[in-house]
Amino acid sequence: MMARTTMKIVLVSALALSISACAKKKPEELPPPPATTAPAPAPEAPLPPPSTGPVPGSRADFLSQAGTDTIHFATDAYDVDAEDQAILTRQASWLAKYPNVSVTLEGHCDERGTREYNLALGERRANAAKNFLVSAGVSASRISVISYGKERPVATGSDEAAWAQNRRAVTIVPN
Repeated sequence: MMARTTMKIVLVSALALSISACAKKKPEELPPPPATTAPAPAPEAPLPPPSTGPVPGSRADFLSQAGTDTIHFATDAYDVDAEDQAILTRQASWLAKYPNVSVTLEGHCDERGTREYNLALGERRANAAKNFLVSAGVSASRISVISYGKERPVATGSDEAAWAQNRRAVTIVPN
């Protein structure tokens, strides 16, 4: 019985001690207030003006350097003429600057002809552009080819002006 009483006294004393240790006491003296003036920071060098041009290696950069991402073809043709060669040469120069960028060449046709014929012609057009870029030094492994045939026209209408815009190969640079 005596051990129980002693145990109770020890427990009550420990509890009282722990509660009193948690009590907040006012400090005898407050710390001084913070200084009202901070030393002046050293002057920083002026920041360079923000870049106004496209991000190097981006699609916008490609378009600004190459001029266009599209070459056009004659009816039922997939040969790369002199004007198209000049465009593809500029594209190849840009691709040489950014060897980590891969592109997709899309082949397109006008609305005339069967779906199957236009898919095959669109593939020949995209491959003709790819072959030119490869001959200009771009690695073939960086260029993929897809044909949309007549499925993705840029111009609506059933006249020569619309058809001429839709007979194309487009170099797609990812963003």
